[in-house]
Amino acid sequence: MDSPDRHLWTEVTDPVKLQEIVGEVAQQAATKERDRLHARDREWLAASPYCVIATSDADGNCDASPKGDPAGKLVHVLDDGTVAIPERPGNHRVDGYHNVLANPHVGLLSLIPGRRETLRINGRARVVADAPFFDDMVVKGHKPILALVVEIDTIYFHCGKSAMRSGIWKPETWAPDSLPQHAQLVKETQVVDATLEELIDKYGPRYEAGLY
Repeated sequence: MDSPDRHLWTEVTDPVKLQEIVGEVAQQAATKERDRLHARDREWLAASPYCVIATSDADGNCDASPKGDPAGKLVHVLDDGTVAIPERPGNHRVDGYHNVLANPHVGLLSLIPGRRETLRINGRARVVADAPFFDDMVVKGHKPILALVVEIDTIYFHCGKSAMRSGIWKPETWAPDSLPQHAQLVKETQVVDATLEELIDKYGPRYEAGLY
């Protein structure tokens, strides 16, 4: 692939110019942030099985990590200003948690399949290894191994235009077979000693059995 002709780009570096391009913020958008959970926020979080948590380290290096659990078990509300997200067994990299130890500021994007809107939370997080509320986040008999506790700074619903543009929830737009299976992607993009057949076995039925 040819390198991009960066000298042809028109880069925006001035906040005033940026606002001129995108236009003024409508009053409804400018004032939609809250710092406490509304009853509808609680209902949304209880119905959401999937979210993405954004973090950065002390130098600004970013990470975005997906989290998923059955609806009602993913985001646990501790009080009107605090939520907790469980950590389940994974690849042990815990990049986001390392980031939080250096920089507590996080962003959370909560989704409900089929809903074009999202719920956004920005706040300050801490990593917790155990607490009484872990009992409320048990899935299939297993407590989370950690929890990310987020003190909410701002929370608001984000409009659905991006979902509408993408058609993300329209099955007729889905093309899961447009790329090779995950085992093939791992074999081609990572340094692994396992054979393709071994990777196919790893990411087969045994993979689902190790979710909790």
